[in-house]
Amino acid sequence: MKFLKLSLVVLPLLLSGCSAAVHLSPAEQANSVTCANLQVRLPDTVDGFDLRSTDAQSTAAWGEPASVLYRCGLPEVTVSELKCVTTSGVDWLVDDSAAPSYRFITFGRNPASEVIVDSNKAVGVNVLDQLASTIKFQPAIANCS
Repeated sequence: MKFLKLSLVVLPLLLSGCSAAVHLSPAEQANSVTCANLQVRLPDTVDGFDLRSTDAQSTAAWGEPASVLYRCGLPEVTVSELKCVTTSGVDWLVDDSAAPSYRFITFGRNPASEVIVDSNKAVGVNVLDQLASTIKFQPAIANCS
């Protein structure tokens, strides 16, 4: 009985120090070798936010609550009407339709990666710059024109 009472007191204290995994949906090609190679190279922090665990393959999240989300395995994009920007040698399409959350999709990489940044908490260009060294492990097959 003492063990049960102690468990009821200690267990919630132990669990309160753990944050839940961020729920994300995997992209179609999340199980690709390319995504696996990128996943192991993701930085531990972006724009001052710490990496958190997620519940889907080839995904990542930073911040508590999550301010930056990442998914690899989207269909390759080589033609788009979205604005295309280059930062640190990586081309990104910019989708601002859900501002102040901005969606950035790699351009000319197969599979594509996406990064969603809550601009109220993180600076998009900082995040993209810090992810560029990881993304560059995947060769570009097309560039913004």
